[in-house]
Amino acid sequence: MRRVTGLVATALGTFLVVLALLLRFYVVGQVVKFPLNENTVTTLTATHASYFSPGELQEFTGVSMIDTMTTQGDVAAGSSGVAVWNSFNYLYDATNQQAYSYSLQRMAFDRRSAQLVNCCGTNISSRKVHVSGLGYVWPFSAQQKIYQIFDTTLLKPQPVSYAGTATVDGLSTYKYVENVTATQFGAQNLPGSLVGLADEQTVQLGEYYEGTMTYWVDPVIGDPVRMVWSRHLYLVDSSGKDVLNLLSATFTTTPASVAVAVHTAKSDDAKVSLLAVVFPAMLGLAGVILLILGILLARARSEYQYEDDPAVALLGRSGIEGVSN
Repeated sequence: MRRVTGLVATALGTFLVVLALLLRFYVVGQVVKFPLNENTVTTLTATHASYFSPGELQEFTGVSMIDTMTTQGDVAAGSSGVAVWNSFNYLYDATNQQAYSYSLQRMAFDRRSAQLVNCCGTNISSRKVHVSGLGYVWPFSAQQKIYQIFDTTLLKPQPVSYAGTATVDGLSTYKYVENVTATQFGAQNLPGSLVGLADEQTVQLGEYYEGTMTYWVDPVIGDPVRMVWSRHLYLVDSSGKDVLNLLSATFTTTPASVAVAVHTAKSDDAKVSLLAVVFPAMLGLAGVILLILGILLARARSEYQYEDDPAVALLGRSGIEGVSN
């Protein structure tokens, strides 16, 4: 009976250990992915901002602005390996109660590595572009290193560097910073009088962009939970002189949006931990205990198998009697 029990315990223990390894190193990779049905709204605000209004043909300064980003997943366009998300960005002047700009973007990315994929109608404000690097999120188990992130203003990837750790609303995060030096990304034709060149009916000015974008990212699931974006867009004449400020502002994620993002991150972290750490550890520990129990039972059987055998016992008694004679 001990032998049967030992064999059963050994087999079950082996099964649990193998199951723990499969769960940790295979199942997690198949199950833990970025969602297809993303649906989030993130709000950032800026104070003491300034911008030029094409509609009013004047510059507004010292205003408060609101940047609202709505991101939704296109479930039908996604797959087991690729997610497709659409994002609508609306920038509003809360002081003068007027819109500054809006933009749409659609990007696809790998549901594990977070790397952008050129498919599924990728575009930035209806403009088809070739994308690479990170887009909406960082990869699962983000590393303390430099990543490439796709800048939707420059329409090309830019390095975003690891800059230490920080705690955001009780959540441990990695901090990453993207620094963009003054870079031309386009050109505009404007009336010369608008930029102080009354003797020229039309002038072509270069569009320049510079800024610093800081992200606080949950390293477990790769979601940014807080952002600070300092951006300056302006026009430059042929001599390199800054002649018109298009936008100068520092946007920061609102406390309410941070709280929602952190709550979601903590919940998702707990689910990943259960699947990747707790369950494999419990199964592995149970498997090891059963393996040890099975081995001990098998050894006990070997030690006492002769005592339990009637034929051996009879031979033992005969031998003793023969010695006595």
